Amino acid sequence: MLFRRVTLMVCNFRFWCFPNLGTALLLIGAMPVEAATETDVPIERSDFHLAPLKLDLIWVNPGSFLMGSSVTEVDRDEAEGPRMEVTLSHGFWLGKTEITQAQYAAITGENPSAFKEAGLDAPVEHVSWIMAMAYCDSLTDRERTAGRLPEGFEYTLPTEAEWEYVYRAGTTGEYVGSPDMMGWIESNSAGTTHPVAQKQPSLWGFYDLTGNVLEWCYDWYGRYPGGEVSDPTGPRRGHYRIARGGCWRMNGEVARAAARAGGSAARVDYTLGFRVALHRVR
Repeated sequence: MLFRRVTLMVCNFRFWCFPNLGTALLLIGAMPVEAATETDVPIERSDFHLAPLKLDLIWVNPGSFLMGSSVTEVDRDEAEGPRMEVTLSHGFWLGKTEITQAQYAAITGENPSAFKEAGLDAPVEHVSWIMAMAYCDSLTDRERTAGRLPEGFEYTLPTEAEWEYVYRAGTTGEYVGSPDMMGWIESNSAGTTHPVAQKQPSLWGFYDLTGNVLEWCYDWYGRYPGGEVSDPTGPRRGHYRIARGGCWRMNGEVARAAARAGGSAARVDYTLGFRVALHRVR
């Protein structure tokens, strides 16, 4: 089958659109809730393994960074500025990998992915922002019931600022490494997703930020305010939700640290997936 890439410009914001692949749902019984032991409860400033999902979450310390791109970057888009000084005042956990098909099915009982042949350890895709947030809500309810959730925390999507902070890991350049070495992108993917954690990790130990699937973020799309901001969560309303990172269907330009993408909250696409954050309740 031939695929056609279409680039849309909306409010100076790039969107990559692809024909959807038809897919049947794989119904899998969701895991029963198991009572927590003392070692199951995450402790701040320590990495955490969520055993029922076989999901590792890395603790991210609070800090400050420059968000957006410099006007001197060759491939810069207007939507990546003005550059701003962002302070994240609270630490949080972020998934070491994207949510896999198996991890999605374990909570929801279904697998909407187009690339089932890539295996259950490949990232789930064909999930909308709405579906990703529903997954986070279900995971929160499950872990709270099991007694594995710290008071005042919830599973959710990372904000766009949190995502870029993690991706940059203290760097300020256009790229944080070689897109080909760190992610599955158009030049090396052979037209499919791949099992997570097969490429080089980021400087802070996260996998596939540079490729495999685009990752939904919490925020509505909006222009950056510039200046100095603390704990930004994006505008209060909007038309499009943010997605970040590289993708198996896109070239390395999309893996730039400041590159922005996204779509409507209900959009499903075989390029879109997510990773979860464990975060203070917003």
